[in-house]
Amino acid sequence: MGNIADDPQIGGLPRAGAAGEKGRVIDLGQAGKGNYEARRSALIELIWFVVEACVINNKLLPLSFVRVALLRLFGAKIGTGCRFVHPLRVKAPWNLEVGDKCWFGVDVWIYNQAPIRIGSNVCISQGTFLTTGSHDMSTTMELRVAPIVIEDGVWITSKCVVQMGVTIGRSAVVTPLSVVHRSLEPEGVYGGNPCRFIRKRFDSVT
Repeated sequence: MGNIADDPQIGGLPRAGAAGEKGRVIDLGQAGKGNYEARRSALIELIWFVVEACVINNKLLPLSFVRVALLRLFGAKIGTGCRFVHPLRVKAPWNLEVGDKCWFGVDVWIYNQAPIRIGSNVCISQGTFLTTGSHDMSTTMELRVAPIVIEDGVWITSKCVVQMGVTIGRSAVVTPLSVVHRSLEPEGVYGGNPCRFIRKRFDSVT
């Protein structure tokens, strides 16, 4: 009996790279910046890279005021009463706006090539990834960016992904491990991949 690894077909499907297989491949060497625009010089970006690695993403520094002060120094707009006690990553603090009394969990990653605006009383739980960028997968794989808006009272629970161009409505909740690929209406509970409406967050007022 032959080794299954040597079989060019497994389960009726051709093995990747099998003889005679042809298909279109995008040359990544042709990709460009797309609609991305750097808002700071390469030197500022390099300095921020070091600060982020040594302080902002440092598990041994449970001091919110230090993180807030450094984020503001590099251009972030952060309101009062916010909790940045845990390590996190911020790609570009100059593209970040946060309201009052917001909480950020362990290992939140704010990958903001374009602006991210977060309202007040927002909770973003551990391991969540906010990304304002993607690639044009059908043409040249150029970078494409679009802002993210998270309105007041939103709770994004653990290990969620929020994609570019999304607005999450006031007081919405996103359940764990969800992928938010489109805008969400206010006061709903959403979950899954792709993210779908589950129920209303609050009981109706009678």
